Amino acid sequence: MNVRKLFALLRREGKTFALVTAGTVVMCAGIVAFTLPYRFPDVGVTGLAVLSNYLWGISPSWIIGAANGLLFLWAWRGLSPRFVGWSAYSVALTTAALELLKLFPYPHLSEPLLAAVLGGVVKGLGIGLVFLAGASTGGTDIIVVTLRKRFGIDVGLYSFYINAVILFLSAFVIGLENALYGLLSMYAVGVVMDGVLKSFDRRKQVFVITAEMEEVRRFVTEDLHKGVTLLHGTGGYTGQERTVLMSFMTQRQTVELKRFLASLDPRAFMAVGDASEVVGQGFKPWKKDD
Repeated sequence: MNVRKLFALLRREGKTFALVTAGTVVMCAGIVAFTLPYRFPDVGVTGLAVLSNYLWGISPSWIIGAANGLLFLWAWRGLSPRFVGWSAYSVALTTAALELLKLFPYPHLSEPLLAAVLGGVVKGLGIGLVFLAGASTGGTDIIVVTLRKRFGIDVGLYSFYINAVILFLSAFVIGLENALYGLLSMYAVGVVMDGVLKSFDRRKQVFVITAEMEEVRRFVTEDLHKGVTLLHGTGGYTGQERTVLMSFMTQRQTVELKRFLASLDPRAFMAVGDASEVVGQGFKPWKKDD
């Protein structure tokens, strides 16, 4: 790889590096500050590492590093180089961050319920940022993605089974009450992680029917700097030919378009819906497996 290609790669993956780094560190902070001090369980390889710490005092970073190393050796042939590379970076950073973050003091909450929820929010934010970059934090994610590619199994179902077994084992080590707190924390992880992924990718899908189509098209493309697609339709009641403008834009741009339509053509028709993810030029880029 020559120098020009190397710099092009660094520019293209700079955002990924920032997201994976920030997300991994935030996730580790959630583990160190709101999981280990309260003897809460976790899921996946991290859950096994946490249990090892409770039982034998082994640092979670050692278990996470060793277990994920074996998983990468088992699965690397069936996964894209990009996914493996960034996931391996996240795992390596996790092992280092868990040790480093132990050196800092953290406030202790007297109410375990608050600790469980806050821990879930922090870890969900971190994991969501890593997933947003097209990587993973390793562990059972590697297992289920590999099994899906090799055998076409239901990833979500098998992930649930694996984590349910880990939670069941945790109850014998930390007690039923702490296990339930941990379950609540994991629910918070899922909610926040889903929110992070949707918030960054969510756009508004807009349809406009107006007699001033050319003016509207010019406003969207030149003032809002968004692309448009012109669809040709027929009114079901009138039978008249109509041109329908379709575009994807942010919430702010949708409000600007609405104001413009109100002043230009009060009889215009505008429909706005949520698009949970838009991939393509001008939006979220396609990830290349290189």
